[in-house]
Amino acid sequence: MIEVLGLRKSLRTGTRELEILKGIEFTVAKGEFVAIMGSSGSGKSTLLGLLAGLDSPTKGEVRLNGTSISYLTEDKLAQIRGRTLGFVFQSYQLIPTLTALENVLLPYELNTTETSARGTGLERARSLLEAVGLLDRLDHYPVQLSGGEQQRVALARAFVLRPPIVLADEPTGNLDSVNGQQVLKLLVNLNQVEGTTLVLVTHDPAVAALAHRRITLKDGTVIKDERVNATLDEPSGRFETHSAPSATQRSLAP
Repeated sequence: MIEVLGLRKSLRTGTRELEILKGIEFTVAKGEFVAIMGSSGSGKSTLLGLLAGLDSPTKGEVRLNGTSISYLTEDKLAQIRGRTLGFVFQSYQLIPTLTALENVLLPYELNTTETSARGTGLERARSLLEAVGLLDRLDHYPVQLSGGEQQRVALARAFVLRPPIVLADEPTGNLDSVNGQQVLKLLVNLNQVEGTTLVLVTHDPAVAALAHRRITLKDGTVIKDERVNATLDEPSGRFETHSAPSATQRSLAP
């Protein structure tokens, strides 16, 4: 479970205080798939970074499974991230001296002390790279991969430890329609089959339509929180959606 409580984030630019987030509050249940939407500058990526403990809020807190992570030391945060979180960065954040396979395997090696477990991790990393269409690129370094390929490596890396929570910043933003659809099916499968709680930032309504719920930000506040029922039409690859206002959305209504 993710709890966001009175979350505020401000930055000082010269003599001016810039408010990026203005008292955000919501809860994400275990196994829920939530899409965060909004125009550029609405605070989406800032919010996602706070959910991952990559930044600290000015006020408020984020709780993961009951543990407040907003003001922990980096060592304690690293332990929680290793056990709890997978993160897909918009800028990939791959290590340039490691191959695609080694990048995906890295979280497994950092969080597993048993040498005998490496074979299991290697099998998992290979299967994930195959799932995102990169089985023939295992030994390529990031500089040898396109932006879309790097994005798919980053996605596979986020899944390798089967984290209970995955956060993704525009996971299909650099992909063509074919690879984007492939990644979306992987995300849906991760959520439905493995029960992973999934929170992603997206500008794409077709991506958001797959979620159980859409949260829309504007100027650092939640302006809409709606429940979405999504089903995949396998033969055509189209998604049909039906929306209904959630309790939070009703409370925001005038």
